[in-house]
Amino acid sequence: MSVDIWSDIACPWCFIGKRRFESALEQSGLADSIDVTYHSYQLDPTLPDHYHGTEEQYLGEMKGLEPTRVRQMLQHVTQQAAGEGLTYDFDNLKVANSFNAHRLLHLAKAHGVGSQLKELLLSAHFERGLDTNDAAVLADLAVEAGLDRATAEATIKDENAYRQDVLQDFAQARAYGIQGVPFFVIDNKYGVSGAQPSEAFEQALTQAFTEKHPAPLTMMSNVKPGEDGAVCGPEGCN
Repeated sequence: MSVDIWSDIACPWCFIGKRRFESALEQSGLADSIDVTYHSYQLDPTLPDHYHGTEEQYLGEMKGLEPTRVRQMLQHVTQQAAGEGLTYDFDNLKVANSFNAHRLLHLAKAHGVGSQLKELLLSAHFERGLDTNDAAVLADLAVEAGLDRATAEATIKDENAYRQDVLQDFAQARAYGIQGVPFFVIDNKYGVSGAQPSEAFEQALTQAFTEKHPAPLTMMSNVKPGEDGAVCGPEGCN
């Protein structure tokens, strides 16, 4: 069974949702039966390569939110992240466009280390205060994920590398009607929006898996085999 996840490394709820989904996957016992694929999504494609200001300033200036409201939002999401074992540091967060990071994620996916780089990018952005649109930072994270540095640096430098893959993810998100992330598509059939509680993810995964793999019938224990219960099979009748 497949689970496709649309998310942005600049989305605080995407990191929280990732943790909750992973917990649900472990609790469900279906981890070995489900293929998880991450897809690109940008909350703000118009964001400059480097925004010279804090996350609080960005949300206030670019989104038109009142400072008090912004601080309440950041405090709330920080508390929610802590509940999942994450340590958000919005004071040192570097606001930056995530398109290059998404291109690099597609390179990582092609080499089988997409999930590793996804984790590193989210942590770099929200916990480590790193500039996730800086070429050197991206290259370091790529190496940490298991990629060859020269290949990663060449991909980062070439603005067309994996560009169409990222844009295709954006197009598929629009086709699904996705307007916010994280967004989870289970077996190309069910959509789950947002960083739901782990219990909700587990229920959705179990339901979808059961529908795809129905349990075998339970034989009636009070029915005894006999002459009237004869059957025919591939080897003949008895």
